[in-house]
Amino acid sequence: MVTIRDIAKVAGVSPMTVSNVLNSSPHVRDSTRAKVLKTIEELDYRVNLAARNLSRGKTHLIGLAVPEVGRPFYGQFGSAVIERGRQHGFQIVIEQTQRPKEDELTALALSRRRMYDGLILSAVGLGRSDEDLLRVDFPVVILGERVFHDPVDHVSMPNVDGAFAAVTHLIDQGCRRIMAMHGPTTIASGVSALRHAGYLKALEAAGLEPDPSLTVVIEDFTPDHGVAAIHRAVADGVAFDGLFCVTDYVAMGAMRGLADCGLRVPDDVKVIGFDNVDSRFLVPSLSSIDPSHEVMATTAVDLLVARINGEENDPSEVVTPFTVLKRESTRM
Repeated sequence: MVTIRDIAKVAGVSPMTVSNVLNSSPHVRDSTRAKVLKTIEELDYRVNLAARNLSRGKTHLIGLAVPEVGRPFYGQFGSAVIERGRQHGFQIVIEQTQRPKEDELTALALSRRRMYDGLILSAVGLGRSDEDLLRVDFPVVILGERVFHDPVDHVSMPNVDGAFAAVTHLIDQGCRRIMAMHGPTTIASGVSALRHAGYLKALEAAGLEPDPSLTVVIEDFTPDHGVAAIHRAVADGVAFDGLFCVTDYVAMGAMRGLADCGLRVPDDVKVIGFDNVDSRFLVPSLSSIDPSHEVMATTAVDLLVARINGEENDPSEVVTPFTVLKRESTRM
């Protein structure tokens, strides 16, 4: 069996340097890291996680369970988690839950078996009635809305306040018939319900009556659904001068749909999204709510690492700050 000492001898470095490379330590020169990694590959070295876990009590692996790894938001967030984890000396293993509650519970149940030191879970399907299931014997940080009381640390986005600010910005830019495009609002703690609540709150604050024809429900948060929803609304003769989309990913499709229908952004319809996922590269650039991906990722990892290191504190609840990014799609 190949050992760390074997790798060190062939690579011409110390065993400590090999260990630092295996643990993703930032304190290794790139050239040295490349040489060690090449030697590891040539010798077909395999880390004995069980032995390492017994020797030091940790695997230095953190699980990140998200609904869909292919969505821009989760890709951007996952990248920030990986970077923060590296700074703490942890590697990140990403899992996809596909949203159902059962898959989120599976991620919780299997985390110990997979030898993670802790888990960051984006909870979409879990609700208040499931909070007892979060009382596990390893560190967990939940991402999502605050629907749980005490069991674990929790990091959430300012969905209501962010949506309120987005719609208020459209109103300030002269919009009076503002369409809201989001998913079903049947889950009170879900993203769509909360962002729609912010939309309604902004209309009320401005003295505008909500029009049911201006609420467009889509089945999935994809550009294709955004395009199709705009095509249907225009074909049905729905008049609107502003559009608030549940995510930037949906807004990308909606803007394509508006162009298909001969409507100009921002001259005919002003558009704002939520998440700030490379929205500045669209033409016109998309106004958006930036929910501070890096702050969210940093906070989640820091909370989890503190638990992994044995810090005993009451469960934390953190709502990240947000910024309204005013770009070309909402200009007067």
